[in-house]
Amino acid sequence: MKIFGFPLSPFVRKVLVATKEKGIDAELIPSNPNQPDEAFLQASPFRKIPAIQDGDFRLADSTAIVAYLDAKYPDAPLLPADPQTRGKAVWFDEVADTILIPAGAPIVVNRFLYPKIFGKEGDEAAAVAAEEATLKPLDYLEGVLGNGGWLAGEFSVGDIAVASAIKTLGYTGWQLDNSRHPAMVDWYDRVCARHAWQAAAEQEAAVFASLGG
Repeated sequence: MKIFGFPLSPFVRKVLVATKEKGIDAELIPSNPNQPDEAFLQASPFRKIPAIQDGDFRLADSTAIVAYLDAKYPDAPLLPADPQTRGKAVWFDEVADTILIPAGAPIVVNRFLYPKIFGKEGDEAAAVAAEEATLKPLDYLEGVLGNGGWLAGEFSVGDIAVASAIKTLGYTGWQLDNSRHPAMVDWYDRVCARHAWQAAAEQEAAVFASLGG
C-alpha cells in the first residue's frame, strides 16, 4: 500500500498509524498538494492528503481511508462494533479533524512552518491566540477521559486522530499542560507507548530525515 502525504500532517499520521495497528505494510510517499505528481492526483483529484493506493484502488481523506481499512482488514478494529462506541469513535475523530486541528493550526504555521520551512518570521500573536483556542477542545477531552481509559471506551480511530493532532503541535515545542490536563497527559503517554504508534513515528522520522528535516 502507498500513502501519499507529508508526515507533519496529523491526517497523514492518522492513516499511517492505522496501517501499523493492522499490520499493513505501507510506504509513505511525501506528496505536496501544491506540487502534485500524477500518481498523487490519480489518488486524490482534489489534492487532499492523505491519499492511498492499495493495488488498483485509490482513495483520499483520512476518515474515509480508515473506514476502508477497517472493512478490508478487520483485525484490530478501529471502528468498534458496538453502535454507541462506534458513534463515539467517529465523534472524537471529528473533534480532532474539525475542532482541535483548526484551532491549533496557527501554532504550527507560525512557530514551525514559517520559520523552519519557509524561512520567514511567524505571527507570534496568532500562535498565542491559537493556544487559547485549543483549551476549549482540550478541556472537553479532559472531562471525557476516565482513569486509564480511551476516549470512546475502547481504543479507536478517535484516539489516533486526537493523538496525531497533539503530536503535530509538539513539533512547535507546544505540549499538554499536566496541571490543567493530567488525564490527557496520561492518555497521550499510553497512546505513544503502543507499538503501532512507535513504528509509525520511526517511519515518519525517516521520511523527515530523507527530506532534510
